[in-house]
Amino acid sequence: MRLVSFREGGEHRLGVVDGLELVDVTARVGDIGLRAAASPLRALLSAGGSIADILAVPEGERRLLDSVQLEPVIPDPGKIIAAPVNYRDHQAEMQEDFHIDALGVFLKAPSSVIASGGTVRLPYTDRRFDQEGELALVIGREARNVSVDEALDYVAGYTMLLDMTMRGGEDRSTRKSFDTFTPIGPFLVTPDEVGALDELQLRTWVNDDLRQDADIRDLIWGVPQLIAYASSVMTLRPGDVITTGTPAGVGQVVDGDRLTVEITGLGTLTAAVSSEDAVVCPTNGARRGPRPPEDVTPVRSR
Repeated sequence: MRLVSFREGGEHRLGVVDGLELVDVTARVGDIGLRAAASPLRALLSAGGSIADILAVPEGERRLLDSVQLEPVIPDPGKIIAAPVNYRDHQAEMQEDFHIDALGVFLKAPSSVIASGGTVRLPYTDRRFDQEGELALVIGREARNVSVDEALDYVAGYTMLLDMTMRGGEDRSTRKSFDTFTPIGPFLVTPDEVGALDELQLRTWVNDDLRQDADIRDLIWGVPQLIAYASSVMTLRPGDVITTGTPAGVGQVVDGDRLTVEITGLGTLTAAVSSEDAVVCPTNGARRGPRPPEDVTPVRSR
């Protein structure tokens, strides 16, 4: 099953994707008394149980998918947990001494999410900003101290994410949490439809240039280990996002660029880049921190 969040009449709504159409199932979520202040998708996940069972034989108004205003697939994540340096080729290109084994995880601001098709707004005129395409997952039920063997049971579905990054010596969470710095979506795809994670491939383009081309099986910490570790640090709740890290091929983006991420079976995530209203950066971290490559690391040959 593929779920999509969209907006209509000022309201968050939820759809089940059927080819080029979606079925509006927002009323179904309301019927089971889950709406409260949460988005329909987060409310649905908070209900527990199987998404497929709750939305069995989805009924509702049909409309063309390209006729709706998409939202971030999870418009109101409780938290976004990110994995630094989780591919060895990215560790090499960044000249990092350590990877996730030593670094653990960090948090991105939930307010940084935007929908597929949205615009990443670069805040400063005098800093470098890079694209990082990633596989992400959404937690489906509360998890605390789960084992690696049980971890995938807590996944509601998978999606794609761009972890936009300001380079420099400021804290990772600061450099990656500007508003619009987390394009996410367009779909939440349930695990049964995704299949084996080790068979997925990730590709990221800037304009027409393929910058990143990686196999998900090359993650240093795979998805189960990431979930298990994160749940040992903090309680994971329905609607939380975990993003798995980026492979080699990060590079600078500038005003007017177009970003595209594709992962096997998950669709296509896009974003534009704008520097409109950018100002001079008030912090002095530009010459500190991890050192990105001057030139984009060439994609490997398969």
